[in-house]
Amino acid sequence: MIPPEWLFRGIATLGLLGGLGLALTRNVVHGALFLVLALLAVAGLYLALAADFVALVQVLLYGGAVSILILFAMMLTQVREEPETTDNGQQPVALLVSLAAFAALAAAINTTEWPGTTARSLAHIDFDTISAALFTTWAIPFEIVSLVLLAALIGAIVVARQEPQE
Repeated sequence: MIPPEWLFRGIATLGLLGGLGLALTRNVVHGALFLVLALLAVAGLYLALAADFVALVQVLLYGGAVSILILFAMMLTQVREEPETTDNGQQPVALLVSLAAFAALAAAINTTEWPGTTARSLAHIDFDTISAALFTTWAIPFEIVSLVLLAALIGAIVVARQEPQE
């Protein structure tokens, strides 16, 4: 049996590889697939933390719906590869800023006193309680998010239908 720490590290490594692939690829479709890998790795981390509902929502909403929306928007807008817009003099500055941010985060993680065990146990909340809250308290924000995603899809269709100007 795999110890939980190694399971966590393996899933986190998959997430990091997905994020790096997303940041470093020049192909937009490959970037979307790397995004799916990173989002599914986050769902795996939620499962490792025994947050079943959050993992399910992560897979359904982010791993599924948002990624499909991005792929549809790319297909409808006929994304073209334009290397001249991404090859500019900002890359060395961006590398230095990202390395500085990484160093600051690594220093903060290494100097923080992390507790070995928690004094209290986490309460398990069942699906019935979560679904009751989702369909009563959070119903309107949930519908607003669905309208925003619908507006993004309609916007992609409108942009794709425009005639190219010669």
